[in-house]
Amino acid sequence: MKDLHARTIKAGVRGFVVLAILVFIPAGTLRFWQGWAFLATFTICSTALTVYMALYDEKLLERRLRAGPRAEAEASQKIIMALVMFGFTAFLVFPVLDHRFGWSPVPPYVSIIGDGMIALGFLFIFFVLRENSYAASTIQIADDQKVISTGPYALVRHPMYAGALLLLAGMPFALDSWYGLFGILVVVPALIWRLLDEERFLTKNLSGYAEYTSHVRWRLIPGLF
Repeated sequence: MKDLHARTIKAGVRGFVVLAILVFIPAGTLRFWQGWAFLATFTICSTALTVYMALYDEKLLERRLRAGPRAEAEASQKIIMALVMFGFTAFLVFPVLDHRFGWSPVPPYVSIIGDGMIALGFLFIFFVLRENSYAASTIQIADDQKVISTGPYALVRHPMYAGALLLLAGMPFALDSWYGLFGILVVVPALIWRLLDEERFLTKNLSGYAEYTSHVRWRLIPGLF
């Protein structure tokens, strides 16, 4: 087995275990069908993305594996990624606690819709990855990198984050919580800080990026931001 594939499998197993811990320990029980549905949806979708990269774009898979604060080169991004990871953890745990204590339960069909939103978010991210082989988890410039302006990038400058927002918005519903949606107010500022800092870096270091930003107005959501 290739070393890349072995590292990918280890990362996937580790991610699954961490996700399961963050869902079921705060829930205080394994009898939580919304948690199992969420875990299945998230795992199946993320695994499908990983298998696609392993089969068709190993360079992209390598870039996606290097993630987290320690993988970032710039100090500002180390801080931002630490905040994003903390926000994601809180955004996951709070809806589970909401379910456990019954603060704001949602109807079962809303939980299913939430899982659908997560799947759609992953599908949008798939289109981004298929279009852009340079879509690393860290902010960096590859030796042969060029500006991507086709596909989702013709609509917004940061379609990966747009897909992530849809995914995040579905998580509280999937985990049986209305109040959990307010957690997005914590995650979004860190996400916006990251993309603004990324734009600064790309404008400075990637030829043609400044011209691209003049043609594609919207960063995240067409007509809004």
